[in-house]
Amino acid sequence: MALDQTRIDALRDRPLGDMKNFIDGEWRSSAGGDRMDVTSPGTGAPIATLIDSSEADVETAIAAARRSFEAGVWSRMAPAQRKATLFRLAALIERDALELAVLGVRDNGTEISMAIGAEPGSAAATFRFYAEALDKMNGDITPTAPGILSLIHREAAGVVGAIVPWNFPMMIGAWKSAPALAAGNSVVLKPSEAASLTLLKLAELASEAGVPDGVFNVVTGRGSAGRIIALSNDVDVLTFTGSGAVGRQLLHYAADSNFKPVHLELGGKSPNVVFADCGDLAAVARQSARAIFANSGQVCVAASRLLVQDAIYDEFLTHICAAADQTIVGDPLSVGSQSGAIGTAAQLEKNSAFVERARQAGDKVLAGGDPISAEGFYFRPTVIEASSENSPIVQEEVFGPILSVQRFRDEEEAVRLANSTTYGLASGVWTQNLSRAHRMVERLQAGVVHVNCYGGADITAPLVGHKQSGNGFDRSFAAIEKYQKRKTAWIRTA
Repeated sequence: MALDQTRIDALRDRPLGDMKNFIDGEWRSSAGGDRMDVTSPGTGAPIATLIDSSEADVETAIAAARRSFEAGVWSRMAPAQRKATLFRLAALIERDALELAVLGVRDNGTEISMAIGAEPGSAAATFRFYAEALDKMNGDITPTAPGILSLIHREAAGVVGAIVPWNFPMMIGAWKSAPALAAGNSVVLKPSEAASLTLLKLAELASEAGVPDGVFNVVTGRGSAGRIIALSNDVDVLTFTGSGAVGRQLLHYAADSNFKPVHLELGGKSPNVVFADCGDLAAVARQSARAIFANSGQVCVAASRLLVQDAIYDEFLTHICAAADQTIVGDPLSVGSQSGAIGTAAQLEKNSAFVERARQAGDKVLAGGDPISAEGFYFRPTVIEASSENSPIVQEEVFGPILSVQRFRDEEEAVRLANSTTYGLASGVWTQNLSRAHRMVERLQAGVVHVNCYGGADITAPLVGHKQSGNGFDRSFAAIEKYQKRKTAWIRTA
């Protein structure tokens, strides 16, 4: 949708106050929990408070989800009715798209030009996609001997616990809750304490759309709330996007409770490989810069490692540094900003610390490298020439607008360098050689390989983690299967 600065400005200071949890179809105050301030990264000022949910709060939400699932108000609802309800939810998200986008930007600092499509726009499309898919999931009849009928039923798994990060809470929240709801499950969703506001609003819209009470619940809080969800024997499936450290802990919690399946989408350190035959160097550099500096680099698939072939290395670095310097960083609620704020004060400090570590490792800062003095949390788009493939800036995820650059001689070295980290989420390849492009797709150890582009994959294609980038995936029709269980009916007919 076209963005109107006047309409954005009318929403930017709307009072929010003390937010509550959404449990069993209503707003609930906490039973013994504390409250947390919501600080807007664009201004550094508090804009609301959230509940830091107690164990009792989370258990109440889980109990409501279990009760609604067992009652069958959603799980046994006719697929056509569930479909219509999710279509209504998608329409309500589109109705309130600008309000949701501004609310999210105030909460996490994403530039509004990106947020409007990536958050409410993506969420509406996701709910519509899974609504359309839910009545096209058939069971199976297996080949058997005469006199035997073997039926495989697909059933909702039960209660789904979803833990969502702060960088794109509504988009990722929809990736998880939409297929779970489409399959007939009840959901308990815990947003990041750094960005919860749009998902609380989503719960309200789900209720307005006709999702029955207890089917979609949102509880806010710090890590302890997620721990309670993960340890609960009444949660049947757990889905998470976030850090590898937390992902490992969630696997332990699943083992310590009911062996629930845990679907993890974790970090990335994605290589962007530019061959000498890439085409227009300036154009490729601009797109490569956008692939790391959009949303201040706070994107799990961000192209944070640039690998450039020797023959064009110096010229390409000139272009990429110019693109970094020319990126407009500023007020995330201004339509002119190309990169918004860093999500939290702690993340801003982490960015500075990484640049200092790079300098100590002998790496060379070619552009940016420091915070921007302003109200709020801002960091200059940064380009660092790595002195070694073992440099921390090459091997570790920063989650900020910091790009490492390395050179390579030939295709073999490009593949080796690209695959040299523990991550395997996304990657990019720029070449006009069709055969090379296909070879790189085959050889890169990443769940997503972009060729002559970076980004743009939609809900129809899975986002898959390889290596330590996770053990599961979001998006695509197949994602519904994560939230289903199989049942075999073995029937003697003779």
